[in-house]
Amino acid sequence: MIPDNDPRPWQVEQSEYIHRLPWFTVRKDAIKMENGGVIPDYFVFEYPDWINVVAVTTNDQLVLIRQYRHGISGVHYELCAGVIDPNEDPLVAAQRELLEETGFGGGHWEPLMTLSANPGTHANLTHSFLATGVELKQAQHLESTEEITVHIVSAERALDIINNGEMIQSLHLAPLLKYYLNRQAASQDL
Repeated sequence: MIPDNDPRPWQVEQSEYIHRLPWFTVRKDAIKMENGGVIPDYFVFEYPDWINVVAVTTNDQLVLIRQYRHGISGVHYELCAGVIDPNEDPLVAAQRELLEETGFGGGHWEPLMTLSANPGTHANLTHSFLATGVELKQAQHLESTEEITVHIVSAERALDIINNGEMIQSLHLAPLLKYYLNRQAASQDL
């Protein structure tokens, strides 16, 4: 139930695109708030929606990847992730990305959570999926701009990776931690 005193959506008085490319689109909005406040230059980043996958193999191992990320000039563990193509279903995008980046596929798929990288500035969402019982189906099928290594790790090793700061992508940590919370709760119910 939504509280009666919830803040109301802002009114966009004017909107213009500052920069418009598929990988970097910035919109500037002039905002009027219900309380009378005005924000003349509010910047919003428009990206396509993203996906990521917590992939668990038939023998209860996690499928992680490593790749260089230029923004932070570093290599860390990550989940398989990618961009949803225009008019593509998020589940289809997640299955496609897992197969392309890691060679793993099949299994049982279910939505895990939907997140925002930063709801104050990003217009897109990240759709996270849990894929259990995945198996190696093919070799990686990477694009020329991708250099990805695949790492199959135990649940215990994945926790070490998290605790040692070897995975720093927050949109990857959140669904992986939710997976662990659900796993722990399920084991306590037995």
